[in-house]
Amino acid sequence: MAEVPVYFFTGFMDSGKTSLIQQTLIQNGFAEDLDSILIISLEDGDEEYDLAEMDKIHAKVVNLGEDTFNLDSLEKLDKEYLPDSVFIEYNGTWDPEKVYEEGFLPKDWMIVQSLATVDATTFDMYLLNMRQMMVNQLKKAEVVIFNRCTDDTPRAKFRTGIKAFNRPAQIAYEREDGTIDDRPDELPFDISKDEIEISDSDYAIWFTDVMDNPKKYDGKIVSFLALVYNPKDGDGKLKSGTIVPGRFAMTCCVEDITFLGLKCKYKDSDKIGHKSWIHLRAKVKNEFSREYKGKGPVLYPVSIEEADKPEDELVYFN
Repeated sequence: MAEVPVYFFTGFMDSGKTSLIQQTLIQNGFAEDLDSILIISLEDGDEEYDLAEMDKIHAKVVNLGEDTFNLDSLEKLDKEYLPDSVFIEYNGTWDPEKVYEEGFLPKDWMIVQSLATVDATTFDMYLLNMRQMMVNQLKKAEVVIFNRCTDDTPRAKFRTGIKAFNRPAQIAYEREDGTIDDRPDELPFDISKDEIEISDSDYAIWFTDVMDNPKKYDGKIVSFLALVYNPKDGDGKLKSGTIVPGRFAMTCCVEDITFLGLKCKYKDSDKIGHKSWIHLRAKVKNEFSREYKGKGPVLYPVSIEEADKPEDELVYFN
């Protein structure tokens, strides 16, 4: 039996999942070559499916609850509708992790794309007050779509907030009229300068951007306060001539603090103590690195100065 592609949509209630699915099927012509589409809706939001339009494209909408969203029910739906493609609109209050577990979906169903929708007008509030629930909804999405965006939407901040717990995600911004806002993200520092000073408050944003767009920084000089990873022995010992300056960042909560460091080639690496604080001024080169499994930002120091430990050792994504 042929595999059935599953498109998995997550996001909080009223974040635009239903609208996106209908837009994909009707306006984008996704359904033109399909004979049977199954839409599994797991929540009741303000937006409802236009069943008449769904019938025109051979799409059936089935509503399931938490107690019926299981393998037995899905296998029955598979036999009843024989779908060419399945769209799952997930409940915004449930953890999606179980859907990815082996054996949860029918054996011929395969998640081929996971998308998440976010209401740009409420993202900050939800991230502040219900962070773990938001992280659960977005952490495995391949594409995150911020909708209801305006000229005032802090896109760089939002992008960094997502990248904190979902580095590979592609991020798109949709305006209130449904058009895609493809302008480059506005950064809190001047990327046009040959030398860029990165403050503690901007470090997480810069780290995300330089990792995603290393070509943009190739040849530029950056300076920032850094904690150095450079153990002298043990399994984590670095090759001579290399240090890793960076900062610890809080992503979701205290339990999810992670080190954001970049490879730095420095001939006198043995003179830099492990966990020492430095003011680093370095040139960025976009070059192949085994640690990056390809090209990425490698730092070459212009100057290194000893520094005092800051009052707050952490940097933040928001």
